[in-house]
Amino acid sequence: MTRVKKQKQPGDNISLKTKKTEDPAVMSWINAQTNLMDSLRYLIEIEVVQNGVRNLQTCIPMERNILSMQAADQELRSAREEVAAGQASAASGGVDADASSEDLAEVEQAATPELAPEDDIDEDDIDSWI
Repeated sequence: MTRVKKQKQPGDNISLKTKKTEDPAVMSWINAQTNLMDSLRYLIEIEVVQNGVRNLQTCIPMERNILSMQAADQELRSAREEVAAGQASAASGGVDADASSEDLAEVEQAATPELAPEDDIDEDDIDSWI
């Protein structure tokens, strides 16, 4: 038997649940909102204007850790700037520039985040979304 999703109507309630392993930045954003529903509505409006009405589950990765990747990218940029400064110093002062390149490779490898597994979704979660 196929279960038909009930269509939401204006004024209907929707329920949201955070993951047990929610990124701290997501929780900080949620807690910073004085009107969470209006903030989410604004983000939805931007999505609809940019991409139309679509099921995001068909185009976003199931496993993602965008915020951790952003932090790693910032660390990587900072490390590259330090290495570039070291190479400039090496060019003017005779320091070994190859050592700086090796350091950058080590930093790039260390800055690559490992994706954390998503929370398991139970039947109660699914029922609350339908």
